[in-house]
Amino acid sequence: MSLFRRSARPGDAGRWIVVGLGNPGEKYSATRHNMGAMVIEVLLGRTGSSLKSHKSGCAIAETALGSERVVLARPTSYMNESGRPVRELARWYKTEPDQIVVVHDELDIPFEEVRIKDGGGTAGHNGLGSIASHLGTRDFVRVRVGIGRPSGSRGAVGHVLDTFSSSERKELPFVIERAADAAQTIVTDGTERAMNEFNTRAK
Repeated sequence: MSLFRRSARPGDAGRWIVVGLGNPGEKYSATRHNMGAMVIEVLLGRTGSSLKSHKSGCAIAETALGSERVVLARPTSYMNESGRPVRELARWYKTEPDQIVVVHDELDIPFEEVRIKDGGGTAGHNGLGSIASHLGTRDFVRVRVGIGRPSGSRGAVGHVLDTFSSSERKELPFVIERAADAAQTIVTDGTERAMNEFNTRAK
């Protein structure tokens, strides 16, 4: 049985949690798989916040986006073990799944595009799969930051764990800002409005 109830509008009781997925350590910091963590850094800058360790296994910052209380978080575990820290953080703050926003890289979306998804499958993403398993539900919101699929015969694992191409690096700051805008809009204006605004192809 889920420990949570459905809620999901801005202003509802409780604190939003925005989680940026990635792998710990300098080795992975600039890789495609760390898109989520990069977005958290942007949101930290916007709110003048900094991360601190938390007993959940996440590094967190308690802050606000607009009038909404929010926890910005990065699991300190590897990507495929993200679920337990996120579950413990949600329990600590008594946050409902639909007030958990998970920002992550997405192979099935072209680079430069950002999409929002409310619940649904995990498309083989190990971080999302771990979170869904530990929360006991898939009913959390995702900000999917496109990295595109590798060309030729190159495997997906090598692609996500590699750094960006030179042309991608030029556009990367704008992509990360757009993903941060998407996460912020979910919190301040609600998931449906954010989907209407951001689920369009990049121009």
